Amino acid sequence: MAEETVVKGLGAAASAVSGAGLRVGIVYTRWNEKVIEGLRSGCKAELQRLGVDAVVEKQVPGAFELPFAAKAMIEGNVDKVDAVVCVGCLIKGETMHFEYICEAASQGIMRVGLDTGVPVIFGVLTCLNDQQALYRAGLTEDGGHNHGPEWATTAVEMAVMKRNCNTED
Repeated sequence: MAEETVVKGLGAAASAVSGAGLRVGIVYTRWNEKVIEGLRSGCKAELQRLGVDAVVEKQVPGAFELPFAAKAMIEGNVDKVDAVVCVGCLIKGETMHFEYICEAASQGIMRVGLDTGVPVIFGVLTCLNDQQALYRAGLTEDGGHNHGPEWATTAVEMAVMKRNCNTED
């Protein structure tokens, strides 16, 4: 029996995804700048390809600050958005700091989405080494697999889903 290959990544949506009429935020960190730039630019390009009306970007120091920035963007008068993609990259070091920040960022991002009712996408890589991070940002010699575009698609799908749930048929 031949070994089956599992293809990782976001599968195709059941129907075409369009960002028309949406404002989507990207909140991204300064830590691991090369990796973040690959992810951020991949996310932004996909949002534009999907026809999102406006992409609002804000930079924060690190992953711990992502939930606060996402909530501020959602509640803001100027930058109010239909969804937010939180982009960060945590690479394990020799201390427990990695575990604490991973937990805080993931729980905080989830909480902002649930508390505000606005989709907040977990676009934070949690890697054991630099090579894993570079691969997941599409920055390795073999091209890797940039997750930024998948996070963008997810943001648009979830914003459209929310809009459709709030619309009377």
